[in-house]
Amino acid sequence: MRILAAAAAAILLVAPAASAQTNPPGTAAERIFDRAAGTNTSGAFPAQGDGTPANPPGTAAGRALDRATDGRNLDGTRGNPPGTAAERIFDRAAGTNTSGAFPAQGDGMPANPPGTAAGRALDRATR
Repeated sequence: MRILAAAAAAILLVAPAASAQTNPPGTAAERIFDRAAGTNTSGAFPAQGDGTPANPPGTAAGRALDRATDGRNLDGTRGNPPGTAAERIFDRAAGTNTSGAFPAQGDGMPANPPGTAAGRALDRATR
């Protein structure tokens, strides 16, 4: 029985050191993603981290857009108002200024008085 206990203790002492050497950071799924996408989500591929030569800052799509437009279509510049297209569509439909492109529709402005339309209707009904 003493031999079995000693063998179990030896395995427990060696197992963590062995697993640390054979099991890189992150999960297997994260490492697969990192290999495919060239990222370092798992922590196992620091050379692929954002901002390294293998993976410059930003996304490939963002860098392609920057190259295609020479940085001319920055948010808020002429030809590209603040916010995303989806935010601007929402602002036009709801009369808000979520995107920042419609300051005249901001809360408290003549086009959008304080509160909500429902709140103002309730106020008028209960006067």
